[in-house]
Amino acid sequence: MNILLFKENETHLDKKDARSEHIRKILHLKKGDSFKAGIINGKQGVATIVSDLDGFDLSFAFDKDKSSLYPLTLIVAQVRPICMKRILREAVSLGVGRLILPVSDLGEKSYLESALYKDNGYEDILIDGAMQSGFTGVSECILAKNVEEAIMLVDSDEKLLLDNVIGANALSSLDLNGKSVTLAIGPERGWTERERKIFIGNGFSPCLLGSRILRTETASVAASALALSLMGFI
Repeated sequence: MNILLFKENETHLDKKDARSEHIRKILHLKKGDSFKAGIINGKQGVATIVSDLDGFDLSFAFDKDKSSLYPLTLIVAQVRPICMKRILREAVSLGVGRLILPVSDLGEKSYLESALYKDNGYEDILIDGAMQSGFTGVSECILAKNVEEAIMLVDSDEKLLLDNVIGANALSSLDLNGKSVTLAIGPERGWTERERKIFIGNGFSPCLLGSRILRTETASVAASALALSLMGFI
């Protein structure tokens, strides 16, 4: 963790809180010490430990405004929850603004029954990714029943469908500078012809990340990093 994030008005950490464990065992801090901290999707600065008798009581001093996320939206088809955790964590670390997670035609419907999606469990993964990045911005995450519902949530300058079957232009060859972008990334078994037609019918342009067939989590990270570079952010 390169920053510890807190909810608005949160000034006490229970000793069993993972952040308390990090302060005690990794940072080796005590009363009077300070560390880099911020408010989720808010300002950042430092937190100072004012008491360490039962967990930690903290005071805050903020000197930086909210850290902005980038205008990149990922539509990522549902995959195994353990893989989706990696995708969510890495996406927010990179600064992806929004994630939309539809169930694809070939996807396993039972994935949505995972603990990851119950009681917004994915929010902890997103916050963990933000703390790794050292910034306060946490990506918006939306669940969608299918690709049709996901597409209805998109309003970007450039809409791209990553697909090794019909992809024409290489993602690396596109001019994305100054544009908002949506990338649609399929499940392990790929998009169906029905889904491809829906994407293309709604203004998505097929493109290739490369000739190799990648896992969804690998493609998500690689495509996000490349797109953000082409957009002029990294």
